[in-house]
Amino acid sequence: MTTAATPTSAVALRVGLAALAALAVNTGIALLASLLDAGGLGIGLSPVAYLPATVAGVLVGTVGWTLIARRAPKALRVVVPSVLVLTWVPDLLLLTAGATAANVVGLMLMHLVVTSAVVTAMRPARD
Repeated sequence: MTTAATPTSAVALRVGLAALAALAVNTGIALLASLLDAGGLGIGLSPVAYLPATVAGVLVGTVGWTLIARRAPKALRVVVPSVLVLTWVPDLLLLTAGATAANVVGLMLMHLVVTSAVVTAMRPARD
C-alpha cells in the first residue's frame, strides 16, 4: 500500500482554516479571561497581542511539524506535547510579574488551541 503526498494547495487550505479557527477560539478565550481578570494586568489578552501571535504560532508549528515529519515522524508524539509544555513556562512566569491566574490560564489555553489547530491541520488523513 502506498500513500500519495498531499497536494500543497490542500495543506495550505487546511492550515489557513486551522488558523482561522484558532483565531476565533482564541478570541473567545481572551474575552472570557479578560472578564475573569478584572483589575489584572491582562498580559497577552488584547487582540493586538494574541491575533498575530496565533497566526505566527500556527505558521511556526506547521513548519516545525513538516521538518520533523520528514525526518522522524514518530518523534512528533513526543515533540508536540513537549513544545506545548515549554510554551507554558513563560505563561507561568507571568504569575511572578503580577498576572492573575485567569490571565495565565487563558494564555495557556490559547497555546493549547494553536497546538490543536496545527495537529488537526497537519495530521495525515486516515482512510
